[in-house]
Amino acid sequence: CMGRVEILRGQEWGTVCDNSWDLRDAAALCRQLDCGWALAAPGRAQFGQGSGIIWLDQVNCKGTEQVLSSCPARPWGVTNCSHAQDAGVVCSGDSLPPGGQRWKLSAPPYPSAGSDASRLAPVRLAAGPGHCAGRVEVLHNATWGTVCDDHWDMLAAQVLCQQLGCG
Repeated sequence: CMGRVEILRGQEWGTVCDNSWDLRDAAALCRQLDCGWALAAPGRAQFGQGSGIIWLDQVNCKGTEQVLSSCPARPWGVTNCSHAQDAGVVCSGDSLPPGGQRWKLSAPPYPSAGSDASRLAPVRLAAGPGHCAGRVEVLHNATWGTVCDDHWDMLAAQVLCQQLGCG
């Protein structure tokens, strides 16, 4: 369960802008799709740029909503975004609800990484006393680098711990 977020509204598929898109928003969508919990809420069209209308912008979920459409946002279709800002989601599960869904995750523009988010963006904890403690590092272009702590919070730490199998 990962990909670009797209919404069907009035027979027209459209995307969601990444302005203010975060793990709380992704959590609502993962719940709606019965895909487990949110592991990441990538922006900047990480799963490729969509086309057509951008349906939602400034989505601001609390993190407890059961469906994304119940979250506050700008009015439908009102945005200042381009498709270079399409939102994505990485959920922990690997199944979508059967037929008739009104939301979809578009396939990534590269070979599928499967449902394991760690294969999409490998992470590790370095220089700690064990594999569940240390400095957060991400593998990008065959090089390990650190993660900036701007906006890092307990929710981000919990997601990382789940992704690493550390509780």
